[in-house]
Amino acid sequence: MSTPTPALSRPDYQLPRSHAAFVRASRVIPGGVNSPARAFGAVGGEPPFMARAAGAYLWDIDGHQYVDLIGSWGPMILGHGHPRVKQAVAESLETGTSFGAPTERESEIAETVVQAVPSIEMVRFVSSGTEAAMSAVRLARGVTGREKIIKMRGHYHGHVDALLVQAGSAATTLGTPNSPGVTRGAAADTLLVPFNDAGAVAEILRAYPDQIAAVLLEPVAGNMGLVPPRPGYLEQLRDLTSKAGVLLFFDEVMTGFRVAYGGAQERFGITPDLTALGKIVGGGLPAAAYGAASKLMEFVSPAGPIYQAGTLSGNPLAMAAGHTTLKILRDESPYEKLENLTARLEAGLNRAARDAGVPHVVQRVGSMITLFFHDGPIWDYEDACRSDTKLFGRFFWEMLARGVYLPCSQFEAAFVSAAHTEADIDHVCTAAAESLKAVRS
Repeated sequence: MSTPTPALSRPDYQLPRSHAAFVRASRVIPGGVNSPARAFGAVGGEPPFMARAAGAYLWDIDGHQYVDLIGSWGPMILGHGHPRVKQAVAESLETGTSFGAPTERESEIAETVVQAVPSIEMVRFVSSGTEAAMSAVRLARGVTGREKIIKMRGHYHGHVDALLVQAGSAATTLGTPNSPGVTRGAAADTLLVPFNDAGAVAEILRAYPDQIAAVLLEPVAGNMGLVPPRPGYLEQLRDLTSKAGVLLFFDEVMTGFRVAYGGAQERFGITPDLTALGKIVGGGLPAAAYGAASKLMEFVSPAGPIYQAGTLSGNPLAMAAGHTTLKILRDESPYEKLENLTARLEAGLNRAARDAGVPHVVQRVGSMITLFFHDGPIWDYEDACRSDTKLFGRFFWEMLARGVYLPCSQFEAAFVSAAHTEADIDHVCTAAAESLKAVRS
């Protein structure tokens, strides 16, 4: 597979077929997209419509080729169309697409997850990260008999009413962190604190004794751009919650199997009480999961009284794709390669922004990365919101014209896959240098 050549300049970058597709979609789909994250509200214009993907690349219906740095927003850690994953899905397809009955494949992937993730002894599969977060919060409330949860500002846990309060992701981009339709009652028991401020969590725990069911967070934030935990912060949360009898809930929908095989909890050595997984666990098909120690998960129906169900949960195609992906990650362990490639990208983006004289910071954990147009490190939602989003929008389009597909928002992390090569990364860095010079001229 050849790396896209940076032959396109902005005036030559045209999307007539994508424009027609967008007009058509807008007639029958709100905003022309089925998820706001795919809209270009933060950067202006209309999105290219994709025709196909392979390895580290995407092709749009207008014939442009891109180095893909979103990887379907995280799941494609092996790249698009890995032969073994495709074969597993094809074989599963031959036996049926959905049974509404148990399959051995569900137990196989569940065993693999339990072996990989430190906090999980039992796991329940669902169809989306939203379902996983919603179900785990219900479990936390049901087990503890408490109603309130603590959430970090700017962290996104799906479009659950109670969690769509000062959320990141497209909610930040579109300026609707508190969505119409979310009632005061639904959000009343969600208590907000800044990320990376353990003192604020301690204060809330003191203010609401015996009322907090769980502290919920992305251990590495990816939905307000990539924001790592401060050194010692996760350890402080573990200590505070343990002393208060509160469950510590890691949303590892992004970080699970991404920043390490066992997720952020393996990378940082902190074991939460509850974990949500998604994206990679489905291998590119719709699947997610939540899990915990057996003593907690046995409260979930039908073993216990806390109800949660789903017709397509444990779908055989998704289980085949997810299980095969996890086995490849376990057996081939591409994590050193991912670290090296993403460190190379980090260095190149820093160099490009520095040479262009642009205030910036590049933040990275493993193969997740964000170039912020912000002078100094980003530690919380308020820091992220002070980034130069107009500059990001111009930079985004210059990069697209040079064959690089970035997240279409300053407030989303980019992802490197095992299918990327050093040549791909060098192309991105060259494109970044050219793009930043263009937007500064």
